[in-house]
Amino acid sequence: MKIMLPNFAVCIAIGALFIAIAGAEDPYRFFNWNVTYGNIYPLGVRQQGILINGQFPGPDIHSVTNDNLIINVINSLDEPFLISWNGVQQRRNSFEDGVYGTTCPIPPGKNFTYILQVKDQIGSFYYFPSLAFHKAVGGFGGIRILSRPRIPVPFDEPTDDFTVLIGDWYKSNHTALKAILDRGHKLRSPDGILINGRGPNSASFTVQQGKTYRLRISNVGLQNSLNFRIQNHRMKLVEVEGTHTVQQMYSSLDVHCGQSYSVLFTADQPSQDYYIVVSSRFTTPTLTTTGVLHYSNSARKVSGPIPGGPTIQVDWSLNQARSIRTNLTASGPRPNPQGSYHYGMINTSRTIIIQSSAGQVNGKQRYGLNSVSFKPADTPLKLADYFNIGGVFRVGSISDKPTGGGLYLDTSVMGADYRTFVEIVFQNPEDIVQSYHLDGYQFFVVGMDGGVWTQASRNVYNLRDGVARSTIQSSGHANIWANSFTYVFIPTRARSETNSQSPRMHVFVGGQAAVTLDHSNLPTKQPLTLAKVS
Repeated sequence: MKIMLPNFAVCIAIGALFIAIAGAEDPYRFFNWNVTYGNIYPLGVRQQGILINGQFPGPDIHSVTNDNLIINVINSLDEPFLISWNGVQQRRNSFEDGVYGTTCPIPPGKNFTYILQVKDQIGSFYYFPSLAFHKAVGGFGGIRILSRPRIPVPFDEPTDDFTVLIGDWYKSNHTALKAILDRGHKLRSPDGILINGRGPNSASFTVQQGKTYRLRISNVGLQNSLNFRIQNHRMKLVEVEGTHTVQQMYSSLDVHCGQSYSVLFTADQPSQDYYIVVSSRFTTPTLTTTGVLHYSNSARKVSGPIPGGPTIQVDWSLNQARSIRTNLTASGPRPNPQGSYHYGMINTSRTIIIQSSAGQVNGKQRYGLNSVSFKPADTPLKLADYFNIGGVFRVGSISDKPTGGGLYLDTSVMGADYRTFVEIVFQNPEDIVQSYHLDGYQFFVVGMDGGVWTQASRNVYNLRDGVARSTIQSSGHANIWANSFTYVFIPTRARSETNSQSPRMHVFVGGQAAVTLDHSNLPTKQPLTLAKVS
């Protein structure tokens, strides 16, 4: 039997049960957003985009560690709407995650106020709409969480700090794209690539010669991995999704769907304009767009051939990903060094293998994990858990190992134990790069390789300085490997709800002992955590 909530007001009332606001010592930042349709022209043709306060992309969120963010979202669309906070850890407020299946959609003409605390967090992230392909037409923007003034940062403050949102783009409306999948077809190649919502040679960043700048780069696109580079300039990687990294120099950087990176570069070249280039990886043909790095005293406009970059070289991308490691001596959001958490010394209690797949179900193109294509329940799972409503979901409806069977629909929920350390292997046998994201969590990336994971793969795990992040890629068939895998370690801490790009699943972390550490005022003797991965 399907359980329906009577109206959205109930969701708002229930939401209050999950809100935990920090003490007066932590500042509050208030945002009021009106979500509307509007005409946009990113690739030179008129499209109906999704705007926030009339902006495409939406406004940035600037915050500091431990800030409370009060974001009132008014849905002025003619369809339900939700926003997810990609990479922001939901430690006390998993109800605020903003994904279908965990949060009630905001009905047309109504509002919902998200209450988030960026507790013990720093870094570069972004937000995006999580329903109905809305992300394909806008509604996304950058999030930056700065360190508190008394916490040392492992590099000098840059002259300026820019958000750079890159992503593939279609000229089609989001409803048309969804209809393609519903007719049983995969999406065709995108029509182009955008930089901050602009097409070729339209985005521009002004710098002063001799100064150093920070770029916060996020791939907000639908499906393509992208390579980012600046003509004649090298970039120093300093932070990945909330973790300060070993500072290495790169001439270009692969940014896979859903990922965020922070780099520093110095405007140390002769005074002129230079190309900023973003191109697709592992595609035929290669899509390319450009922006402009404008020196304030420039004597010459950008011209000449566009600098080339990697195209189908999977090994190049894999080696670069392996090179990204945690700066063990740098402080994170707290003054203690990031390396003080010795994840490699903790025994894992369980191995979960997640394998992606694609196919048709009931004539529609679907994507799944371990053969299950996620079907949203009528009642958000967190609310069903709170009120002990039966028939909404079933723990164990998805296996923790690949089944080898065909795709089928289910509200996929996997059980796990609270306060354990879990090893997760993301196995990708497909011919495209997959991104896997745990919303509300970070995990430690301990390795990736081609082929099929075996227990012997543990012999080459990085148990010392693997980067902690929320989104990782697995390369698939492309080029030289039959398939590939990525493996991560994750601690199952307090109750939180997470999400990622489709396909998706939920992980239900149970255990009565967790009640004492949970801040959401949920009833005792209930399974404690929902985590969604896709």
